[in-house]
Amino acid sequence: MQEIRPTIESVYRTESRRVFATLVRLLGDFDLAEDALHEAFTAAVEKWPEQGLPDNPRAWLVSAGRFKAIDAIRKKERLNELATDLAEEAGPAEYEMEDLDEAKFGDDDLRLIFTCCHPALALNTQVAMTLREVCGLTTEEVASAFLTSPPTVAQRIVRGKAKIRDVKIPYEIPSKADLPERLDSVLSVIYLVFNEGYSASFGDSLTRADLSCEAIRLARLLLDLLPDSEVMGLLALMLLHDSRREARVDSKGDLVLLEDQDRSLWDREQIREGMELVERAMTADTVGIYTMQAAISATHAAAASTETTDWGRIVALYDLLLTASLSPVIELNRAVAVAMRDGPEIGLDRVDEILGRGDLTGYHLAHAARADLCRRLGRADEAISAYEKAIALTNQGPERRFLQKRLEELS
Repeated sequence: MQEIRPTIESVYRTESRRVFATLVRLLGDFDLAEDALHEAFTAAVEKWPEQGLPDNPRAWLVSAGRFKAIDAIRKKERLNELATDLAEEAGPAEYEMEDLDEAKFGDDDLRLIFTCCHPALALNTQVAMTLREVCGLTTEEVASAFLTSPPTVAQRIVRGKAKIRDVKIPYEIPSKADLPERLDSVLSVIYLVFNEGYSASFGDSLTRADLSCEAIRLARLLLDLLPDSEVMGLLALMLLHDSRREARVDSKGDLVLLEDQDRSLWDREQIREGMELVERAMTADTVGIYTMQAAISATHAAAASTETTDWGRIVALYDLLLTASLSPVIELNRAVAVAMRDGPEIGLDRVDEILGRGDLTGYHLAHAARADLCRRLGRADEAISAYEKAIALTNQGPERRFLQKRLEELS
């Protein structure tokens, strides 16, 4: 029989978090569901080489995981009400594939997001919980997204699970009346997932397409559930960013800056859809931060080159964005756009102002931006120092190689 281990690994990458979401619904406990997920894949490694790949691997894994969880409860002699109820549902003591089709658990991941993003949890806990539990990011990856430490994130996740258990936060999609007030944190989560896929925090790959595609998929589900203009804006933003994926790395996997990208490689269908969504979202009574960012990305997508980009419009959009969200990262992006519009010296003044306040001193892209502007101005010593700081703060292979190459050119 053909080696099936790579197939199991592929199923794990594509299906494990959906299986986990369904197990949370069936078992009612995060930790129990996590253990059941690993037991299910252990069973798959043992059974699938002998029995072959099931017609519905996800349903098989859900059934196996649930059976393993019930069996573990029985062995520990904890036959409480949960165990009794689950045992009655499980039926015979075997885990052949059950009738769990898409209609049965297709929205489980969305239910899990709203559970993790419940207002009873602190916002940073909501985001950490969802990144870790829904999307399967490691604690280190979540910490990078937060610009904080792994132990801090681990504590947030532990506290979040305890709060969900203690106050009995329901595993459900909110009613339409409650959806708007729950939306902001959910959108934040989805965008952070996308960003981790768009520019991975760790490793030798610039992108993680699985995470980007998952975030886009979740945004589409959310838009079907709630046709809100800001959901449209977020989906548009992610589509427009993701349209450049193939052009952002060369054949060696090294980073290619926007100004050097082969724009013929950009996904025109994603750009078309993204621009249509931006236009619809911009007609709303209130234009949100994701819609404004999508409008900036659409301006890039509409240009044939960096030189023909409407930098004045981009700076104006950043000005509008800053009135809604006063963020040093947005200020940094605006400073780079100002440099493209007015020249590197003026842009450098803006970057130095941000760093002088103590903002973004631990953010590698701030030092990378300063290094590039100093390089363009012929200020080699300052550029070298800034590149060294950026490299020291970078955990991603392609970015580090790009910065190291620029540093070596100056040296």
